[in-house]
Amino acid sequence: MYALARNLLFTLDAERAHELTLAMFRKMPNLATAPFRQPVPADPVRLMGLDFANRVGLAAGLDKNAECLAAWQALEFGFVEVGTVTPRPQPGNPRPRMFRLPQHQAIINRLGFNNKGVDYLLARVAESDFSGVLGINIGKNFDTPNERAADDYLHCLRKVYTAASYITVNISSPNTKNLRELQGAAHLRGLLDALIRARRELADQHGVQRPIVVKIAPDVTFEELDGIALAARESGIDGLIATNTTIARPGLEGEPLAQQTGGLSGAPLLPRANEVLQQLRQRVGADFPLIGVGGITCGADARGKRQAGADLVQIYSGFIYRGPALIAECGADLRR
Repeated sequence: MYALARNLLFTLDAERAHELTLAMFRKMPNLATAPFRQPVPADPVRLMGLDFANRVGLAAGLDKNAECLAAWQALEFGFVEVGTVTPRPQPGNPRPRMFRLPQHQAIINRLGFNNKGVDYLLARVAESDFSGVLGINIGKNFDTPNERAADDYLHCLRKVYTAASYITVNISSPNTKNLRELQGAAHLRGLLDALIRARRELADQHGVQRPIVVKIAPDVTFEELDGIALAARESGIDGLIATNTTIARPGLEGEPLAQQTGGLSGAPLLPRANEVLQQLRQRVGADFPLIGVGGITCGADARGKRQAGADLVQIYSGFIYRGPALIAECGADLRR
């Protein structure tokens, strides 16, 4: 059933198909997901003070505006991350900006944090009956200079604090100019310290401390990983997500679409994402929460993330190609 639906959707432009699918999931979440659902085995795990039904999550970027929470819950994701959301709505980069590479089970995108703004996202969360673990991924507007980036992240943190189960700080998308500079020593520690100070105030105000995690790029050097791991440990954030999309084009020699600018996700990203994850685990130690994302297309890939050091995993591009069967397969393999 899913293969048939996917083949029909793949006759459309990639972003148009994405929008059509989300519209169906938004308007009739139970009916639209019913033909494709597969039971995901229970595999409860407690991490960062949160209780996850299983270790398989939906990565940020698929549901940027939190419009399809009922559908994701029906598909039995162990947790869902929405966004990236910015303080103000923004259209993102010009179209076309999303490209499928089916023979590689990959996607290239240069969306550029297109979203309807943090207030719209919060309204969608408030009207939903979602009862699982909800991550909200926050970013900066494209026209906010890096010197003032902390203002945007702090604005979003304060806005989403009570609605989120955890907050992800996205400083690693390749599609917002100069964003990845925030991973460097000149910016990272100051940003994290500002977020932790604000979190302390919010925790006192609301009586609950929300976990903060940071999503990093796969294109960092090992020296940069040293700095990221040290800043993560010393600042007091609660975890790291490895990794975002890559600007490299591994395994795409001779592929015409490889010339498109943007971040590559899907199967070709897996080796590098796992290498970064493994290197991070060595640097942060056994007890620091890590979420592995990038290149999962089967249950064995999810197991590989765990072996590389991930406590939880997230899927996106593999979910586009495999559908809900991938959630159940990964959940079963991780439980074993």
